[in-house]
Amino acid sequence: MLDAAVASGHHVRALTRRPQAERDGVTWIEGALDSTEALRKLCDGADAVIHVAGVINAPDAAGFEAGNVTGTLAMLAAATASGVHRFVHVSSLAAREPSLSHYGASKARSEELVEGSGLDWAIVRPPAVYGPGDKETLELFKMASGGVLMMPPAGRASYIHVDDLARLLLALARPDAPKGLTIEPDDGRPGGWRHADFGAALGAALGRKVRVLHMPRWMLKVGAWGDRLARRGNAKLTPDRVAYFCHPDWSVDPARAAPADLWRPQVVTAQGLADTARWYRDHDWL
Repeated sequence: MLDAAVASGHHVRALTRRPQAERDGVTWIEGALDSTEALRKLCDGADAVIHVAGVINAPDAAGFEAGNVTGTLAMLAAATASGVHRFVHVSSLAAREPSLSHYGASKARSEELVEGSGLDWAIVRPPAVYGPGDKETLELFKMASGGVLMMPPAGRASYIHVDDLARLLLALARPDAPKGLTIEPDDGRPGGWRHADFGAALGAALGRKVRVLHMPRWMLKVGAWGDRLARRGNAKLTPDRVAYFCHPDWSVDPARAAPADLWRPQVVTAQGLADTARWYRDHDWL
């Protein structure tokens, strides 16, 4: 997001919880979503707020509530107090099914806050996001590089490259962009990807044949227990994630596509996966 914004000529103020190296076009604001003063500095004088921060993994419902609901409310309050009208909120497809997981429920509540804010808002519900530097889909690449990819029960999902997503968020931050809409963007593949087909595409990107194994829910629950035991707070597979991983259809709704004159995906997924695999290898992540 920062790379895309600076490359487009914007100057960015970005919230950070830890010291960051200096970079052209970026002013770091030290603080967090529970720091009123930091959020004031972040928003004062800004033309738009793009709220990307969120909690995707937490040990309990309270963790999701603090990051995704209370944190969003704090950002809305700071934007309002600073006179910023344009507010772009990054939600998740999981918000469509709030009963499945604490994560989805918290994202759904964050959307309600944004919709009732009185600001010129836009909500983006990304599907699975992949690309260079991502540590979540890295797990899939690692499995696939071994020749076996363990996936949820048979179903389908949409995907989007991080560069395409960043371009959409910047487009929505423009003062003349449409407001009051919820967008579900993807790579342009109608109906999304069947898990088996995505596994094959991932194998092609890695230059090897990959066998896709669909794991039953009970086995994923056991895996979540084992991951929590092994990696504790750093576990990637949690019971909450199992709940929404097993939903059979995480493809985007074409009725919620971005206006064609605003944004279209540019990254073909086959090429995007290959470029991501190359980045992981070049940085010794894979």
